[in-house]
Amino acid sequence: MSELLLVRHGETEWSRDGRHTSWTDKPLTARGEREAASLRPALAARDVGLVLVSPMTRAARTAELAGLVDARTEPDLREWDYGGYEGVTTAEIRRTRPGWSLFEDGVVPGPEGHPGETPEQVGARADRVLARIEGRPREPGGDVVLVAHAHFLRVLTARRLGLPPSAGALFRLDTGTVSALGTEHGRPVLVAWNGRVGTGADPAGAR
Repeated sequence: MSELLLVRHGETEWSRDGRHTSWTDKPLTARGEREAASLRPALAARDVGLVLVSPMTRAARTAELAGLVDARTEPDLREWDYGGYEGVTTAEIRRTRPGWSLFEDGVVPGPEGHPGETPEQVGARADRVLARIEGRPREPGGDVVLVAHAHFLRVLTARRLGLPPSAGALFRLDTGTVSALGTEHGRPVLVAWNGRVGTGADPAGAR
């Protein structure tokens, strides 16, 4: 592949409010739709060979508005399962767990079907995605675009760079942004990060 482009979906009500959002299928806000549409010119200028999208509506809608066609749904691109912290902010969690960090401490179990994930489990999913990309046929070529979620993409970035999943904490990722991973002298490198096309509003911050 040429470069791996990471697109975080546009703003939702919960991402705006800092609420951890994994399986809750919140739609984009009006601002989130503008953020997604603003990515269209930059992505149209790229030679895109493959588009993989999280199964969540907010990611699929972002891909559509950004002009990414022939997108394939990839279940492993879903967001970190936050378990019992679904819909809860970091500030609320730290009232009972001072100094809590998602990337270091993980989550508590949630309702049936959502036991939560450890950083290592999310890292394993990221490794699977990267292996599928690396194992795909070289034709057609072009960039690979992943449209997904902040915490998962941060872990995937860490794994691509040879770092542990917890290193995803180093990579803030705002809504409606494009980042790029590439290579230099045969080694994975960070090419561009958290790129936002002007939407008339300040970044919302990673959730």
